[in-house]
Amino acid sequence: MVTENKKTQRSDMTVPKGELTFNDKVIQKVVGYAIENVPGLLGVDGGFIANIKNKLVNSDNPVDGIAVEVGKEQVAVDLNVIMAYGNNAHDIYKALTEVITKQLTDITSLELVELNVEVIDIQTKAEFDADQVSLQDRVTDAGNTIKEKTSDGVNTVKETASKVKNDDDVRVV
Repeated sequence: MVTENKKTQRSDMTVPKGELTFNDKVIQKVVGYAIENVPGLLGVDGGFIANIKNKLVNSDNPVDGIAVEVGKEQVAVDLNVIMAYGNNAHDIYKALTEVITKQLTDITSLELVELNVEVIDIQTKAEFDADQVSLQDRVTDAGNTIKEKTSDGVNTVKETASKVKNDDDVRVV
């Protein structure tokens, strides 16, 4: 016996009205996460205010330095990047284009129609890492050093006190 699977459709079924839109920050995050591992790209520069903020406190804000213009079906992206010395800028641009296009399509179904990348600095990895140390990192490091030195001092005092306590020759009578 063959059974047919008949789907019943209601003739009065209507498609709901409305639209799907994306906030700029969502697109900025998609782009930010997409470009994290592009070879030769050290970072995206967020401008004066973001750079000051990042010098004071640690911030892993993936939208710093990413400007977007979001339409209903298309996206334009502007980036100011710091590239690693020894890499080819055109190769980095090509990799950025590919990864951003793929992620935007996969996650939002939006089309990347424009990608403007300005190389604002070129640094070695060591230079870039040194620039990423914030005031918060320096204060934390100083605090840890003080903590270690204090702990070492307390241990030295304890050791000395226990030696004096156990040494009958040192006692004053």
